[in-house]
Amino acid sequence: MNTRETDTVICSAKGCRAPAVWVLAWNNPKIHTPERRKTWLACEEHREYLSEFLGVRGFLKDVVPLEEWSATENE
Repeated sequence: MNTRETDTVICSAKGCRAPAVWVLAWNNPKIHTPERRKTWLACEEHREYLSEFLGVRGFLKDVVPLEEWSATENE
């Protein structure tokens, strides 16, 4: 499979331009329904930092490899 540069998903960490390999699924229970999932993308370097940021606030619901998340989204 040939991936063009514009198809590459980028880490959500501020200023990071690295390719994302993780999906962090989260929601803010004050404004989202329980089943709603918003997503941040993370490279290896920022996965733990972004997970902790969401986790401390009680927002983090799941951390999944991007390939697995993409597969479930296409089902």
